[in-house]
Amino acid sequence: MTRILFLSAILLSLLTGCASIVSKSSYPLTISSTPSEARISITDRSGREVYAGTTPTIVQLKARTGFFAKAEYQVRFRSPGYNEKVVPVLFKIDGWYFGNLLLGGVIGMLIVDPLTGAMWKLESDFLHATLDKADMSGDPQLRILNVNDLPDEWKTHLVKLN
Repeated sequence: MTRILFLSAILLSLLTGCASIVSKSSYPLTISSTPSEARISITDRSGREVYAGTTPTIVQLKARTGFFAKAEYQVRFRSPGYNEKVVPVLFKIDGWYFGNLLLGGVIGMLIVDPLTGAMWKLESDFLHATLDKADMSGDPQLRILNVNDLPDEWKTHLVKLN
């Protein structure tokens, strides 16, 4: 009977991922700002918007973008009278991932944890941004803007240059 339990424990440790057992594959991120109620937009590594709303808020972010690929996000803060601010959200390797070495979980280390994203965790579960007041001095300024950031009503007035 003890031999069966021992073999079952070895087999179980080979087929599971340590980080998958103890960690998660998506994490809550608490976001706040000064001033409060700033508009935020969260985009992933490919530039696709995954969330839009206002601060304060809590969002759930996936830890991976692919096999062995950790997620990266950018949070864009906007508020009238303040300069826009972009803050990265980064993931790092989860220490529990290396538990696979101790438990002999080769399949967990090479397949399960990378596939589920449990090998990654948020660097910080709280993000706060303080926005700077916009310069409203009235002096003419040259600002370079991305055409995708312009309001639709401004786009009708654009002139194409060669």
